Amino acid sequence: MSTPPRELLRGVHVAPSILSADFGRLRGQVEEVLAAGARVIHVDVMDGHFVPPITVGPLVVEALSETVRAAGAMLEAHLMIERPERQVSEFVRAGAHSITFHAEATAHAAYTASLIRESGACVGVAVNPGTPPAALAELADVLDVALCMTVNPGWGGQPFIGRSLEKLPRIRALLGSDTGVEVDGGIDSQTAPPCLRAGASLFVAGSAIFHASDPAEAYAAIVRSLQDG
Repeated sequence: MSTPPRELLRGVHVAPSILSADFGRLRGQVEEVLAAGARVIHVDVMDGHFVPPITVGPLVVEALSETVRAAGAMLEAHLMIERPERQVSEFVRAGAHSITFHAEATAHAAYTASLIRESGACVGVAVNPGTPPAALAELADVLDVALCMTVNPGWGGQPFIGRSLEKLPRIRALLGSDTGVEVDGGIDSQTAPPCLRAGASLFVAGSAIFHASDPAEAYAAIVRSLQDG
């Protein structure tokens, strides 16, 4: 990779989420957004327990790994699953550069973060809308990215939760400037700029990109909205 994953996570990036992609032509759609400039590809993993839906697993990460790496980009696995410590190694072996797990999903958050770090991947922790930023405090020194859910996890296409804008400055203050702060849920060209102003730096967008007739242009539109502020 031309830019190390940790550096990518510290920058301002739009991260297309394949949850909303057409899986019949998944590789092609990922290639479209990579060609448009995407450097972080977000993979939402759901187990039917922590959240009701079941989505994808390591095989999909592995299937995309070569394409993403060839573009100088990274794969970010967002584990919305119970006991994520049981699955970390599988996703890293499959090609994930970064693993984000939910603070609410395990009683062993520090151990899970250590497993991810020891595997060589970047460490991310997510918090749900009802979870206070303080849940990140004890892990702040080991995090590469903190993910603030801006919808309740489990389904794409939900509307952005406006009070998330009050939470983001607290997360940024807790983590400082060297850690990525990511938002996920209802992100588009209208909601991304206020999140940027509130302290976010990474913007996961699924429906806004892959439900558009031209995903590459939809990705570019969100990037432009961030550049315009």
